[in-house]
Amino acid sequence: MLKSARKQEKDPEGRMPLAAHLRELRNRLLKSVLAIGVITIIAMWQYPAIAHFITGPVIDAVGCPNGTAAAGPRTHPCAEITANGLLAPFTIMLKLSLTTGMVLASPVWLYQLWAFLAPGLHKHEKKYALSFVGAGAPLFLAGAYLAYAVLPTTAGALVGLTPSEWANLFPADEFLDIVTRMVLVFGVAFELPLLLVLLNFGGVLTGRRIMSWWRFMVLGITVFAALATPTGDPLTMSLLAAPIVVLYFGAAGICLFNDRRRKLGNPDAGLSDDEASVLDLTPGDVGEIEPVASGRMLPEQASGDPSDGESHRRGGFDDVT
Repeated sequence: MLKSARKQEKDPEGRMPLAAHLRELRNRLLKSVLAIGVITIIAMWQYPAIAHFITGPVIDAVGCPNGTAAAGPRTHPCAEITANGLLAPFTIMLKLSLTTGMVLASPVWLYQLWAFLAPGLHKHEKKYALSFVGAGAPLFLAGAYLAYAVLPTTAGALVGLTPSEWANLFPADEFLDIVTRMVLVFGVAFELPLLLVLLNFGGVLTGRRIMSWWRFMVLGITVFAALATPTGDPLTMSLLAAPIVVLYFGAAGICLFNDRRRKLGNPDAGLSDDEASVLDLTPGDVGEIEPVASGRMLPEQASGDPSDGESHRRGGFDDVT
């Protein structure tokens, strides 16, 4: 059932009917869901260790010394993570395990995404499939780790706004929602440079055009960081925006290098499909002219009268030839 529908096609150009495309999409989605599901089940067994791994840095940064946030006025505000409700621990375990499955299974679903799109490309473009997965998965994981690294700073900035006589209680489900949002947003944001490189290698965008957008891209990345981070403070925004900006300029440099390499190999590579290439109209040497023998005469022409001037003027050819 999971066998790729494209393997059953014999079309050398990879063309498929709509129903086959839908079956292929179903198979790719099912493989991705299975990979996420397997890792999610494994994460449920290790739920206490994973919960401590995520909440530990935040508790160390803003946790109360005596373990409670309601012990009276404090010089420095602190916070306590709580689970509200009878079913809260179970739902929190599901959320945390599912988030872990999506992050750790990113190499699998990234590959399935590329495998679904790759057959629509040319043969020389399919060789970038492994490069896409090899670069996409580390970038996603790097973004997720960056979100994990800025969590203590984010929590400290939020708790620092609390008056000293107030108590802070972090509902665990809301806290994990923030963690999930930051992990996914940071991970997806780190895929932007890879997307630009893929569009360049596919001939959609040039490196010069990508570089011409740098002002708008820096502004857009800054606005995106402000909307994606829960606190909106300049420090957290910079921690998200700065790496993406660096990756953007790195991707632009790769695209410029690829355009130069492509131009050296093919002078017409920079032309659009409806643009004519420059023609070389310099006359060339024809070389030695090879003599061409005349064709054989028809029998009735061969037996004609030599004194017939019309036959001599025709040179032995009939009216048709």
